[in-house]
Amino acid sequence: MVGVSQAVQSRRSVRSFLPDPVPAGTLHEILELAQLAPSSSNMQPWRVFAVTGAPLADLLQRVRETAAANPRGEPPEYPIYAPDLKDPYNARRIACAEDLYGHIGVARENKLGRLMHFARNFAFFGAPVGLIVTIDRTMERGQWADVGIWLSTFMLLAQERGLSTCAQAAWAGMNRTVRSALAIPDEYLVYCGIALGYADPEAQINTLRIGREPIESAVTMIGFEEAAEAR
Repeated sequence: MVGVSQAVQSRRSVRSFLPDPVPAGTLHEILELAQLAPSSSNMQPWRVFAVTGAPLADLLQRVRETAAANPRGEPPEYPIYAPDLKDPYNARRIACAEDLYGHIGVARENKLGRLMHFARNFAFFGAPVGLIVTIDRTMERGQWADVGIWLSTFMLLAQERGLSTCAQAAWAGMNRTVRSALAIPDEYLVYCGIALGYADPEAQINTLRIGREPIESAVTMIGFEEAAEAR
């Protein structure tokens, strides 16, 4: 089992999985530990639905039927991106997509190829376990951040145990179908999905590494020089 720093460094969004099942005991252990993730006033506003086997196959069949009738999917219950996403965020989003499609040889003008790859979101990229992460729809922005903390905790715990993940906002665009298939109460808003399983080591797409900005672009350190001089 790897340590936290190793899990952070090795974690990546995996988009091709082996069919090997995830032991139920391992998943239960990860979920139990992820429940320790911090949240505002310990409200724990997340509600997670983990699915595998025949129920997962049924969900994916329903999603295929929805996609066949409506290729654009269903309207998300929340805006995934800001309507006028500014730079540098929009530039990073575009660069991420270009890196991904370029890595698998799908040209910008190949609209069908890009749509076909995007559609693989709704098969959890072949993962044997899919998780649907929801949040009580009465929650405010602070509690949405709590769900993000839970997601990061869960994915690092999975990485620590040799499992791979891909967090997928795309599932918000299949919220009605997902809600019906998994009997999710209306009080919970479908936030995202997570593909979980063992990465296919032969898949070209899994060799993609997306870079990160230097910390200077995200962090301002104040007063540390003076503190160092005072020691």
